[in-house]
Amino acid sequence: MTELLLRTVTRTQGNNAALKDGTVRPSGFRFDFEEIPVLVQGFRRMVRGLEFDVSEMALTTYLAAKAHGVAFTAVPAFLVRGFHHAAIQVHTASGIRSPKDLAGRKVGVNRGYTVTTGVWARAILAEEYGLDLSTVTWVLSGDEHVAQYRPPANVVPVEPGRTLEELLRSGELAAVIGADIDAPDVAPLIPDPVEAGFAALRERGLYPINHLVVVKDELLRERPELGAAVFDAFARSKQLYVERLRSGAIESPNATDRMYARVREETGADPLPYGIEPNRAVLEQLMRHAVDQRILDRPMPLEELFAPGTLDLTA
Repeated sequence: MTELLLRTVTRTQGNNAALKDGTVRPSGFRFDFEEIPVLVQGFRRMVRGLEFDVSEMALTTYLAAKAHGVAFTAVPAFLVRGFHHAAIQVHTASGIRSPKDLAGRKVGVNRGYTVTTGVWARAILAEEYGLDLSTVTWVLSGDEHVAQYRPPANVVPVEPGRTLEELLRSGELAAVIGADIDAPDVAPLIPDPVEAGFAALRERGLYPINHLVVVKDELLRERPELGAAVFDAFARSKQLYVERLRSGAIESPNATDRMYARVREETGADPLPYGIEPNRAVLEQLMRHAVDQRILDRPMPLEELFAPGTLDLTA
């Protein structure tokens, strides 16, 4: 029998490195990795055209896609996590000093309203700082991956030919989210955002998930065992990475490696737990934010979001 070859997109990163270099080999199939320099373009191609068999996917994009009937289903391998306090930036001469200063103002959002970083960042503004999100006009620099989605009335597109950075500097935007502007006169709104993120982890257990893995429904129908096999391959690769973090074997750690190492040190636990149960609280939290921010009409049961055969798996 010909071995199943799955056209796959996932970023080369620590927890996936052993998959990409062949150290970890899946059972019963092979990944045919396609390199896409801008990963979000892969998300878009998967959502709009089902171009891949297996794809890394932003979590909120997945929820919106699932709500609109896109024919892929996740496995609970959560590839990217992080803190988003630093994602909210202001111009240092703007006079914006507190998240509540954003009430009644316009705030730019990089790309679409459903971008996962934007969802988590808005949740921080609301939950930690008491900002009423409905009082803000959210200005988008792009459109949504899920073309069928319609945002609430206080979400508008940027004017043609304008950029978020330009609008921030002119004062037309009070802040931007997810724009990653590297300039001396642009700074995080939340002071010492790295420490603010770890404080939220310690005090509220906030440890956001950004990306997971999806598989085309057609393949899952043809091979019901495939979801568990995909999960197993990603999980074995991740476990090798976590062991390298634990042993200090990463010679030139990047910022992400250092963040995961610190999470492990502070929690005493795996910084990248896979599986529904270890992540149920944060998944339900994100679902609630998606409903509150009018990305979803209603919460969806977690068991309906993940492939059969993966519901009880952990790694």
